[in-house]
Amino acid sequence: MQEHTRIYQISALVLRLLSVLMVGIILLGSSTMPPGDQTEQVRAFTREIEFDFVGWTLSSLRLKLFEAILGTSGYMSTDSRHQLVMEYLDLVTQIQQVEYDMNLFYSDPSIANPQLATAPLVKKLDDLKDQRDRIGPVAEAILQSQISYVVDQLGISVGGQPFPPVLYHSSPLPLALIVSPRDVIQLDELISLVPGLEVDERAELEGSIDSSLDVSSLVENIGGIGMYPSMVQQTDNIDWLSEVIAHEWTHNYLTLRPLGINYLTSPELRIMNETVASIAGKEIGRKVLETFYPELAPPPTSTSQSGESSQPSEPPAFDFRKEMHTTRVTVDQLLEEGKIQEAEEYMEMRRRVFWENGFRSLRKINQAYFAFYGAYADEPGGAAGTTEDPIGSAVRSLRARSTSLAEFLNRISWMTSFERLQKALES
Repeated sequence: MQEHTRIYQISALVLRLLSVLMVGIILLGSSTMPPGDQTEQVRAFTREIEFDFVGWTLSSLRLKLFEAILGTSGYMSTDSRHQLVMEYLDLVTQIQQVEYDMNLFYSDPSIANPQLATAPLVKKLDDLKDQRDRIGPVAEAILQSQISYVVDQLGISVGGQPFPPVLYHSSPLPLALIVSPRDVIQLDELISLVPGLEVDERAELEGSIDSSLDVSSLVENIGGIGMYPSMVQQTDNIDWLSEVIAHEWTHNYLTLRPLGINYLTSPELRIMNETVASIAGKEIGRKVLETFYPELAPPPTSTSQSGESSQPSEPPAFDFRKEMHTTRVTVDQLLEEGKIQEAEEYMEMRRRVFWENGFRSLRKINQAYFAFYGAYADEPGGAAGTTEDPIGSAVRSLRARSTSLAEFLNRISWMTSFERLQKALES
């Protein structure tokens, strides 16, 4: 009887918390920024294929509430929890392999009837997905509790619990449509589209928007979204998974504080937000592996005060971050001189250089690409270009001067401008 009462109290508390957060999400989503003329012009192309965040959130909250009421993971031993997560990751690996094999059948010109040839694989894929869907919610609950434990150990919790609680759900993620002006790299629009658009559909949408509005656009895959619960891409990589869950939880954490509230106020604050989340995500994710999956944790590396590894290593034959930084700096200079056509021709030339050096997922490098990826400045170089120098390095310097991740987050989360960060470093 006491156990039933405890479960009821927990479920009631969870329901109240999620209800409040859900209302907040809807209000924020509907009133953050009034739509401008350009927003409506872009949405004329996307309205029919935009992602349903409200529907996804309600469905995910029901799933999380049901699992919280059952509390299955809470009755499992440490070894059983570890084993179930590994079983879940293995199922994801098998699903990805079967999907890859099916694509090969459809790509093979010698196979006259790929639908018939893949029939056994379709049955196998359905069985694997059923198994994944059965244990997936429990595996997610286990990872949530493990990240919560690490957050508490790092001193970032309130009364022994992270706030907001760590909640995430893996599902097919929406695609991001990024729109930037052509004459300057600037994030003007970021619209979420339904998952599953093929490459030709993405290219056709980009072409229509670009030619109609004289802008630079890009439809890109993403790894996660700081909704609540957070949306995280399905993967079999526990290192990447724990980092992204922690990254998106950090966004939720910042959303309750000035830095997150002001995410859209300026490009500088957006870069600060994304850089903070990247730093925290990596530190928390690494600690999760060291604590719960030590056999999968990467070997420790010593770091200097700047955050760079102090162990010398052979430079790569083609340094992606360095080459992308060079590309961005050159593009910024060309655009500043008003040479838009030359900048776009240069970016396409550089994309071919990346392709020839093995980076073949870069379908486009344009102003929208840099407007999106330039916000992630947790490491030197990369797509941030010259904007990384003062902002990214300042955020990293504050982390290096902080005695702990908790102190760093507590200080920077209350800042409302890049100038406040600069003053904090000066003092």
